[in-house]
Amino acid sequence: MGARNLLFAKPPYAVEQSLSTLGANLRTARLRRNLSLQDVAEKIGVERHAVAAAEKGKPSTGIAIYVAMLWVLGLLDQLVDVADPDHDEHGKILARSRERLHASRGVELDDDF
Repeated sequence: MGARNLLFAKPPYAVEQSLSTLGANLRTARLRRNLSLQDVAEKIGVERHAVAAAEKGKPSTGIAIYVAMLWVLGLLDQLVDVADPDHDEHGKILARSRERLHASRGVELDDDF
């Protein structure tokens, strides 16, 4: 079984839980707006089962489905914060640890013009 198939068949627990939570949140938002699965599907140009799969957190559902659903539900602006480098504290620490502490000694500059 390829890595892609393994991800779809048995994703890491944290991934599975995150997809499940995202799907449940999208379902709640859809129901609060009194939209049917068919309503959302038609607005994003997919079959009803694709929307249902996203709401179930199915790992094989394409990210475009999730993003389009956020758009239809008026929640797309929340996506901006996902993986925002300004919020990546661990990444910032790693980047700082690789910064040079001292400037390299380059060629002496001649100011004789």
